[in-house]
Amino acid sequence: MELKNWTVFGLLDQDFVANIKLACVFGNLGHEAIIVTKSDDVFSLGSNSAGCLGVESLTSSLTPMKVEALCQKAIKGFSYGAGPHVITFTQDGSVYAFGHNGFCQLGLGTSCQTHVPALVCGGLTGKKVIEVACGSHHTLALTSDGEVYAFGQNNSGQVGCGSTANQPTPRRVSAVIGSTKIVSIACGQTSSFAVSDTGEVYGWGYNGNGQLGIGNTVNQYNPTKIMLFGVFITKVTCGTAHTLALSDEGGLYSWGANSYGQLGTGHKSNLTSPTRVATDLGRIVDIAAVHYGHISAAETHTKVYMWGQCRGQAVVSPVETLFKSMHDVFACYSTPPVTYKPIEAKQYDDLSIVDALKLAFDDPKTSDIQFVVEGKAINAHKAILRIRSDHFRCMFTGKWEENQEDVINVDTDIRYVVFRAFLQYLYTDSIDLSPEDAVDLLKLANYYCESRLRNECETLIKQSITIENAARLYASAISYNAKELEEFSFQYMLHHLTAVVQSDSFQDLDGDTIRNLMIQLAKNGAFRY
Repeated sequence: MELKNWTVFGLLDQDFVANIKLACVFGNLGHEAIIVTKSDDVFSLGSNSAGCLGVESLTSSLTPMKVEALCQKAIKGFSYGAGPHVITFTQDGSVYAFGHNGFCQLGLGTSCQTHVPALVCGGLTGKKVIEVACGSHHTLALTSDGEVYAFGQNNSGQVGCGSTANQPTPRRVSAVIGSTKIVSIACGQTSSFAVSDTGEVYGWGYNGNGQLGIGNTVNQYNPTKIMLFGVFITKVTCGTAHTLALSDEGGLYSWGANSYGQLGTGHKSNLTSPTRVATDLGRIVDIAAVHYGHISAAETHTKVYMWGQCRGQAVVSPVETLFKSMHDVFACYSTPPVTYKPIEAKQYDDLSIVDALKLAFDDPKTSDIQFVVEGKAINAHKAILRIRSDHFRCMFTGKWEENQEDVINVDTDIRYVVFRAFLQYLYTDSIDLSPEDAVDLLKLANYYCESRLRNECETLIKQSITIENAARLYASAISYNAKELEEFSFQYMLHHLTAVVQSDSFQDLDGDTIRNLMIQLAKNGAFRY
């Protein structure tokens, strides 16, 4: 699961991340998150606005807190309103709600706020919910038999009950759609949508920007069919006040507000009826938007595109990104950075190429070259070494004697633990070595012209500097032409000069190094009274 682009997850332990099954980010600043683990426990973290983290207290936290009420409930999915409020459903179709409830958007029968997840009953009793969607202060729930239930704020008709009275408990949306089987739902900030099993789209609620796609800007208190003649729609997604729809042929349609170019039409004029856009992208396989903002995204089989309000910029036409997932669009460019749907950990039995390379290191079953250091063997692969290192590329492609060998004996002045760490770095991009030994690894990195490894060694060495080794590190930095480490060591000695001068490592410095060091110390005012 790739969470590195989401700031809210920045402090998570990697072992914890490896156990995540589902994660979502929400809140008006993107500072709140809920996590489901593979062991079916639920955790939350963040600012805890309106008690939407689902824990007993209203305390905020930078690290995960256990949501006891949702643990071992087989959580299937989440949706969240900008209120904020959170709705979740389980494998068996039960619905739980918590957070802000000033407009009855939790469906609990009252407007009292609850920060502990509560079971939503009312009209959903005996029903199996398979999808939920939240607007700013209202909620939709889709059942397994294709029925839509709505509750919460209804000032613009977004609950779809024919009036503007708020709905305190789940109520079936039956007008117009009747017995039509609905297969998908979506919410804008104050609007609602449903997609039928025959590819038809219905919208209701606020329509001041044409986001219902019915050709006008009049609010609708009941579902109204959107005219998309001859087009079979499979998915609808909503921004704050704009709407995107995807057809079964991979066509993208948009309508509604367009002040940031979020419709992808190449201009900023609103549209009140569905319009085909992005025809030059080829077949589109998925689309995304969030009711929190004005950004849009789409992906083909090979590329991810974004447009609309991207970090404050108005992008009026789809722009190709380098992202592999639409989640990264919302992590990096959405305002606020919230997930358009929960992030799911993909379960694969086979290894990724990164994991496979890590496991391949020092594997005698697959290796074709062996390095012997201090009498100990390290197994490697010529092809990988050629790819990762210019030195080994020359060694194993040219007329070097080593190119014909299966076993290479390494010079005796190189320690086993250091050379092993060097080869392992080529497979893993990480240094598995103590800071004290990193000086010798720096020497190897310098010898093999591995500049990136060299920089990482310098960083690791800085973490180990002490009174006793500062002078030695300073001398090593000069020897390896590591200017940044040299300056760092010098500044450390300048600040602790009396103690450093009395250390054994200082006494071991050669005369030229001491002479030059004294000159630099004098220039920096070390000997002023």
